[in-house]
Amino acid sequence: MSEQTNKMKESIKKAIHGKDDVIDQVLCAVLAGGHILLEDIPGVGKTTLVTALAKVMSLDYKRIQFTPDVLPSDLVGFSMYDKATGEFTFKEGAVYTNLFLADEINRTSPKTQSALLEVMEEGNATVDGVTRSLGKPFMVIATQNPIGASGTQKLPESQLDRFMIRLSMGYPNHESAVDVLKGDSHEIIKGLDAVLEKNDILSLQAQAADVHTSDSLYDYAVSLTEATRDPNLYALGLSPRGSIALLKMARAHAFISDRDFVTPEDFKAVFYPVANHRVILSTKAKASGMTVKDALNETFDSVRMPKGSN
Repeated sequence: MSEQTNKMKESIKKAIHGKDDVIDQVLCAVLAGGHILLEDIPGVGKTTLVTALAKVMSLDYKRIQFTPDVLPSDLVGFSMYDKATGEFTFKEGAVYTNLFLADEINRTSPKTQSALLEVMEEGNATVDGVTRSLGKPFMVIATQNPIGASGTQKLPESQLDRFMIRLSMGYPNHESAVDVLKGDSHEIIKGLDAVLEKNDILSLQAQAADVHTSDSLYDYAVSLTEATRDPNLYALGLSPRGSIALLKMARAHAFISDRDFVTPEDFKAVFYPVANHRVILSTKAKASGMTVKDALNETFDSVRMPKGSN
């Protein structure tokens, strides 16, 4: 792991205990320039993780608690008539920042959720026919409670596909839970020092994108993607966007592993976070009692790893 990314990880670990694997995946997504969906029950540290991340990267950070009455204009902005000048003045929405936290995204209306589609795909927001670019770096981190929780509604596949990865933090182990009780996460976050500047992040993203990938691994990425379209296991498989996310995450994983080349093991490390929210199990797979994780493990194991791919 590079010195800068290692410093980021060690700083975040001061606020988030016992979740090194989750922190690694988040750092990979940051380096890959992707968006993150954190799905879990309330109270396990999702918002704390995002706040700590923003602090150590010294990013402009805005948060909206999504509720049924949040409007698209709250996100992308609106034009207001100014009587003094007789002209319309644009008022920026919450997405005009570097890191936008959409807290409990599945508690708002589909109309408001759809306002994020252009933002997440293109890094732009269009209001009244005028398209404005957002800051760089820019990323969306959304949290949501599991489907079925009271007052929630399922995100559409088009929006899920725009998240590079979906993670679940889960409960801390016993030792980590004790550490949580001994500290005050809010005070800890206040005391965190910025490790990177914005330009440092853009530089690291460029370095991660340049990690060498052999032709055999491009073929491997496509083969893994195509394997998720097996109708015996899946009603919906990975899209080309999912294939691109898989490649970018594998490169980022190689980068934080202090390598300048991708290996099949990098794909193994990121395959589940990239794929788990993009696939839908077939009726046959569901009837057999198979979970998404079971199906993806079977899929990954079914695709032959290339030899000598450095």
